[in-house]
Amino acid sequence: MADPTPQPSLFDEGPFAPCPAPFNMAAHTLAAAAITPEKVALEVIAGPGAVAARWTHGELAEAVRRTAAGLAAAGIRPGDRMLLRLGNSAEFPILFFAAIALGAVPAPASPQLTRAEVAAILADLDPALVALGAGLDLPPGVACPVIGPAEIAALGRHPPRRFAATMPDDPAFIVYTSGTSGRPKGVLHAQRAAWARRMMWQGWYGLKPDDRVLHAGAFNWTYTLGAGLTDPWAAGATALIHAGPPDRHVWPRLAAAHGATIFAAVPGVYRQMLDAPGLAEGFAGLRHGLSAGEALAETVAETWSRATGRPIYQALGMSEISTYISFSPEDPPVPGRSGRPQRGRRVAILGETGDAPLPRGTDGLLAVGRRDPGLMLGYWRRPEETAAAFRGEWFLTGDRARMAADGTITHLGRADEVMNAGGYRVAPQEVEAALLRHPGVAEAAVVDLPVRDGVSIIAAFFVPAGDAPEAAALARHCEGLLARYKCPREFHAVANLPRGSNGKLIRRKLRDVRGGM
Repeated sequence: MADPTPQPSLFDEGPFAPCPAPFNMAAHTLAAAAITPEKVALEVIAGPGAVAARWTHGELAEAVRRTAAGLAAAGIRPGDRMLLRLGNSAEFPILFFAAIALGAVPAPASPQLTRAEVAAILADLDPALVALGAGLDLPPGVACPVIGPAEIAALGRHPPRRFAATMPDDPAFIVYTSGTSGRPKGVLHAQRAAWARRMMWQGWYGLKPDDRVLHAGAFNWTYTLGAGLTDPWAAGATALIHAGPPDRHVWPRLAAAHGATIFAAVPGVYRQMLDAPGLAEGFAGLRHGLSAGEALAETVAETWSRATGRPIYQALGMSEISTYISFSPEDPPVPGRSGRPQRGRRVAILGETGDAPLPRGTDGLLAVGRRDPGLMLGYWRRPEETAAAFRGEWFLTGDRARMAADGTITHLGRADEVMNAGGYRVAPQEVEAALLRHPGVAEAAVVDLPVRDGVSIIAAFFVPAGDAPEAAALARHCEGLLARYKCPREFHAVANLPRGSNGKLIRRKLRDVRGGM
């Protein structure tokens, strides 16, 4: 007779190989320099067939070690924070890994951020140095030294130094993401984060040393930094990054011209290129595609795969742990599911209280074992939020999900109200705070709204303070305060915002308000 006890929603295939000690993320990532120093590690692509910069594994490691020495000569010490506001040029990964090689802590900042957003990060980070790319600016009153392209190049003229003998739990880098309070929130990662990424090599990528990985993202984005640079280099493969003008149809031509074998992008990029000419021919040399950042619509995946003859393997992740649930060449996609926990992960579905996994097939809170080597050290300067993110032996991801009997995961959305627009997580409170700075707005609330399969936009609902301002005026106002991906695409004036008996905003009802217009 079958056991009537439901199987708990726990995925645990044993611990991942322990991270060696000492361990330096930069040394680990650039280790191929000692094995295949002449092999190409990075091509920064200006256009199909046009390479703006090319670096071998040996040259890259040498540049990182020289730049680390330059940073030390400039007074940067282990533990110092550095803000990197740079574009898609080779100087970004060289500076990023040079800081880690020294034991300092780099924090990338998107070139899309406004001065106000950068000012908030500067105040929180308190950096010892800011690296600023060509054509970018900073808010006034930056207290620390600021270096530009000429000074960055000069850093690399010093004799190379050894990689710092850091330990696995020593700080390595900080990634800023939107917090639910509307303030930027720094996610502090340990050196061991690079070691843990090895779980993705077969659990998602099927990564091989002879791969050429073309990534559609910006250098500073966590997805690109990990899947587009760190992992290909650590595996001895080649990273291909486009730094040319934006063009939604350029990717098949880039893949063909530069011999890409793996293509990585957010779902929106796959959707936008479906009508690209030469789609099948461009990706003929591809083994498969990778998708992360938001849910990939099955219709988009099916259409792209039919056109190219290549599968897409999607992954679920977050800044605090990177991708940890995915499908892969060894574990093909299951329709309607988001993926399977990667081997070495400990994942469970929890209830609203307690730390015992719920039965499989039950909806609940998605959680990751707190001893996962890829898990963050904590939120920078936010001990209360860090403590609140853990429950017993589990880290609460903030996602709702369901685990099937076969261990596959169905993602059911965020447990909180953080929006997802174009693959970016955006806190509604941050957008609302910007709207409320307009004199014509008395109350404001925003929500992400689906406009078609797999595509959502941010819509704003506001109670006017007098005559309602025009949508165009509000759009210009937001563009001056927020990065483009955070700006609402719709503006709706309403008499009242939906609230409960306690006066709390009922955000989900905004979708009904919009639907009734």
